[in-house]
Amino acid sequence: MIYAILLMDKPGTADLRIQIRPEHRAYLAQISDRMAFAGPLTSEDGKTTLGSLIAIDFPSRADVDAWLKDEPYTKAGVYEKPIIHVFNNMWEQKAGFPPAS
Repeated sequence: MIYAILLMDKPGTADLRIQIRPEHRAYLAQISDRMAFAGPLTSEDGKTTLGSLIAIDFPSRADVDAWLKDEPYTKAGVYEKPIIHVFNNMWEQKAGFPPAS
């Protein structure tokens, strides 16, 4: 089941986010084969990070919670309380929307 996970940053954690980012990316890489999508949410300038939006296949909500508990940004205190919902993808991915580098 795919879970959409909305994770907004706590105010004042921009520097901490940058510091922890390598650990965060390594943690995501461990389950990249189960990710539908993942990336930062930004302000209109496209540069100021506000949080993250991730969609990952997990067997259950308990598995999401366990994974999120050990997620580096969560452990470091970057994120506020997550919003988690089951996501039903009803639209096929479009070509021409490659991941941003």
